[in-house]
Amino acid sequence: MVLIILEKVPVSLRGEITRWMLELKPGVFVGSVSALVRDKLWNKICEKKRDGGCILVHSTNTEQGFSIRFWGDCSREAVNFDGLTLIRVPTSTT
Repeated sequence: MVLIILEKVPVSLRGEITRWMLELKPGVFVGSVSALVRDKLWNKICEKKRDGGCILVHSTNTEQGFSIRFWGDCSREAVNFDGLTLIRVPTSTT
């Protein structure tokens, strides 16, 4: 299983991703693709995201059962806490 979340990316990029995955709501994609296709999609997303941000979650053989990748300007960030990946929402310091 693969989950991709795109934030503030071109609509054309979202359209390209719909060729391989279902768009559940704007910017949220889910599908079952091979590791090769997943990595090629991720590379395409990272190249074409412009000022946006991207998150990739996929099944893997870890303690949590999944892996997370972030790229670009995302509203959240991953933090490693004793071998577990947790998500932090950065707070504004203004």
